[in-house]
Amino acid sequence: MAREINKYDKSREWFKRAVEVIPSGVYGHLGPAEGCFIPVDAFPLFSERAQGAYFWDVDGNRFIDYMCAYGPNVLGYGDPDVDNAAIEQLKKANCTTSPSYKMVELAELLVDTVHSADWAFFAKNGGDVTTLAIMTARAATHRKKIVFTKGFYHGVAPWTQKIDYPGVLPEDVANNIYIPWNDADAFEKVIAENEGEIAAFISTPYMHGNFVDNVLPAEGYWKRIRELCDKHGIVLICDDVRCGFRLDLAGSDHYFGFEADLICFCKAIANGWNMSALCGKEHLKSVVSGITYTGSYWLSAAPFAAAIATINKLKAIDGPKMFKEKGTLLAEGLKAAAANNGFDLIVSGEPALFYLRIANDDSLMLHQEWVAECVKRGVFFTNHHNHFINAALTEEDIAETIEVAEEAFKVVKRNHPELQ
Repeated sequence: MAREINKYDKSREWFKRAVEVIPSGVYGHLGPAEGCFIPVDAFPLFSERAQGAYFWDVDGNRFIDYMCAYGPNVLGYGDPDVDNAAIEQLKKANCTTSPSYKMVELAELLVDTVHSADWAFFAKNGGDVTTLAIMTARAATHRKKIVFTKGFYHGVAPWTQKIDYPGVLPEDVANNIYIPWNDADAFEKVIAENEGEIAAFISTPYMHGNFVDNVLPAEGYWKRIRELCDKHGIVLICDDVRCGFRLDLAGSDHYFGFEADLICFCKAIANGWNMSALCGKEHLKSVVSGITYTGSYWLSAAPFAAAIATINKLKAIDGPKMFKEKGTLLAEGLKAAAANNGFDLIVSGEPALFYLRIANDDSLMLHQEWVAECVKRGVFFTNHHNHFINAALTEEDIAETIEVAEEAFKVVKRNHPELQ
């Protein structure tokens, strides 16, 4: 039986109010101007509540959510163990003149859990800790240049952007060097061309960029990168903001068989309570201690309590194993639904945070159309970003998702007789 198509009248009313008082109405990666909501009229713009694997928009439409707030929802919205821990801490204190001892407990837990961590430093956003990682590398090496892999995203600070982006000065990115992903030879070449000048190599553990299939590291890639960094005194930074705790509780560097000097966490660390962490090796601890870097709410206690509960629960349920199993089940079902209707759906990256692309059309418009039909029927994908599995997602949710996907493929097929 065909599903009812969502209507978004209240979302549009709220958006009309929003654009009067907020730049873009909804700004940043959650907004309709980002390019991941195409066509915009297929998507809700404001939510009202969330629980487990679902959120409900202001029109009352329920969505099985595969964006998970772009990653923070790892256990399920409103996980009782996490929220109870945070609320109990809130009853005592949160943002205080002297930090809570919960900060120490969380740091001890991270050092015990993350393979490459000898210490932990806390902030609020992923960009806070990637920026601190770069500052640390430069302070430790007394060098300026940073090597990035093309297609990177490490936040929105000026150093992470491009020379022609609004508000970015040439000197903000003058010391950035860009090489292809999975190309250790290119790294060796730029080291030779910039001998003694490179402070750090920064990369996500695998390439999970937008608008492109995600790519895992080639055999031996990380081993070679680690060797080159050691040989030339370069700090190896793993941006684990998106993947961290989803692939391996010991860190994604551990998952892929190498050790980072610095590793950045954020999205999955506290199940939506706002915090991030930079962890690193002992030899960089005193360097970080000497950097002036802080924020008004970075030592808030409730998120520390939430993070402790989140990490312990992920250990108890073996979260990474669960995410891989659920993600694989979903991927196989989606690919079969596509094939049943004459479409080639590519699922790339890791099952825990997978990327989707219909390969029948290089313009990506068929893919956008299919995603829109899924969203209008209550399965929240986005067009050109990777998606996330959370622990609250059930096999029944996955079965419903595949049914919706099949119906959406049928609609797209019907709309494009030229493909037959």
